[in-house]
Amino acid sequence: MKYILKIFTALSFFVINVIDAQQVVKNDTISGTPLTISMDKKVNDLLVNIEDKCATTNIGYGEDRAPKSTAPKIVVPEKELSRAEICRRNPRIMGYKIQLSVVKTNEEAREVGMFFRRRFPNMKVEIDASLRPNYKVLAGSYLTKQSAAADLAKIKQHFNGAIAIQYRVFCVEAK
Repeated sequence: MKYILKIFTALSFFVINVIDAQQVVKNDTISGTPLTISMDKKVNDLLVNIEDKCATTNIGYGEDRAPKSTAPKIVVPEKELSRAEICRRNPRIMGYKIQLSVVKTNEEAREVGMFFRRRFPNMKVEIDASLRPNYKVLAGSYLTKQSAAADLAKIKQHFNGAIAIQYRVFCVEAK
């Protein structure tokens, strides 16, 4: 009987809290995205009161007895991030590489890589062994599939099966 009384008390406590809670939609101060929060009405009123006090400007007097206004400053980025800023924040991103071929051994992959380097000395070749026992031979680094299309057309003259695949690339190396 004691256990039933304890369970009933705990359940009634949770039910009372759920009934008093309400969904409140607030806007994020930096990005402006709406946030949905479940909270008590009294807590919401207190938060609104505190936010209103923070948003008002306080006028004080400086050393020269002139009015001094101290408004809260919120820095909001207004411009899109440049490529350098994106790369600094996230050096490896999902981009594209050109898959030249998939071969059975590491020696075959090296031969394909050397053949490719003789024809395209300015492009970087990489061997991916994640499909063992098969090896992927990959070339170049591109941000988009469209940026890989020009090089892919040139490469298809020598490697008919070459395709652009999504792959993690170093942002600073990508075209």
